[in-house]
Amino acid sequence: MDFIDLTGASGGPYRFRLWPDGGGHPPVAGNFVVAVALPTSVEILVVGVTTDLSRIETAAEEPGGRIYRRLNVARATREAEHADLAAGYPEARVVDGPA
Repeated sequence: MDFIDLTGASGGPYRFRLWPDGGGHPPVAGNFVVAVALPTSVEILVVGVTTDLSRIETAAEEPGGRIYRRLNVARATREAEHADLAAGYPEARVVDGPA
C-alpha cells in the first residue's frame, strides 16, 4: 500500500505516502505515522511531527510497522494536523519530533 488515507478527530482527511525501506529521508519538515496495513484496514502505531524527517528512524521504530509521511512546510499546518491526528488515534504513541 503506497498511500494511506487517515481521518483526524475533526473529520479532516490526511493522505500519507509510504517511505520506501532503505530510502533516505530528506531534511524537511512533515508529519509521519507508523502503520501496519491489514487486509481491510490500517492500524496506526505512532503519530508524529518533526522539523526534520531525516531524523525519524529511531523515533518511529515499531515492530512490524512501516513509516508513512506527509510533507508540510508551514509550521502551523504541521502542528494543527498533528494535534488532530493524535486526537483521532488515541491508541497510537505520539511523537512530537525526534531528539
